[in-house]
Amino acid sequence: MTQDVKIGVIGGSGLYDLDGLEVEGEVFPDTPWGKPSDSLVIGRYAGKKLAFLPRHGRGHFLAPHQVPVRANIAALKMLGVEEIVAFSAVGSLREEIAPRDFVLPSQIIDRTKGIRPFTFFEDGLVVHAQFGDPFADHLADIIYEQRGALEGVRMHRNKTLVCMEGPIFSTRAESNMYRAWGADIINMSVLPEAKLARELEISYQMICMSTDYDSWKVEEEAVTAEFIIGNLTANATNGKKLLAAIIPHLDTRPNPLKGTMRNSVITAPDKRNPETVKKLHQVLPDYF
Repeated sequence: MTQDVKIGVIGGSGLYDLDGLEVEGEVFPDTPWGKPSDSLVIGRYAGKKLAFLPRHGRGHFLAPHQVPVRANIAALKMLGVEEIVAFSAVGSLREEIAPRDFVLPSQIIDRTKGIRPFTFFEDGLVVHAQFGDPFADHLADIIYEQRGALEGVRMHRNKTLVCMEGPIFSTRAESNMYRAWGADIINMSVLPEAKLARELEISYQMICMSTDYDSWKVEEEAVTAEFIIGNLTANATNGKKLLAAIIPHLDTRPNPLKGTMRNSVITAPDKRNPETVKKLHQVLPDYF
């Protein structure tokens, strides 16, 4: 695989391709953790080279808990990606975050159930990555500065995103519990994606696109897929406009995460599983 693609874009629900991408090729690589969700399209967009991957596959055939996230992040890393901008549909837990608004989260609450593989470091090799601030501030700055590209909607910043297991939506009791916890938006896909990106030293920022008020707003009908799909279409159009505005400003500074995993390895060299080391060599060759 080529090693010169620094920018990765992950498309969420409703965003399965990029209009205007000057395609240079597609790859559907084998990684030590299997195949990614779909082929990665490599090309130039707004003057910068990037790799685009639809999280749920084109046609949306992968449920949130079935997305091969380790393979997705590994495939992007093997291309040379150092920055990921990931899109996701979310439910709003706050009155001020209206459907079709965009949100840049800064924190995450994990409500997944542990059925998703969530680390590259297991099977005889223990590594503990720092995750106090799960998103990349410098990417959030760039994105927020270009919020004028959005038409008719607001962008909110520094919000807390709760990640639930899915694929069924929240009960009203759960939705109100998340509000009491201080969460602002909810989705099913930021984890383990953000954790895995951090383990491979990739700067990561999610752009969240509100589709509904989840279940907490009693004067609203309970959320349905039909209602969400209507907003997904509008959000995808705005998402592409925003992406075109931010891409020229990406990959303009050194990756602040580079080298951060070097001192996070706990397992002694003589105790490391050779098969696990062999896998990790393909994504972190400087350490394994």
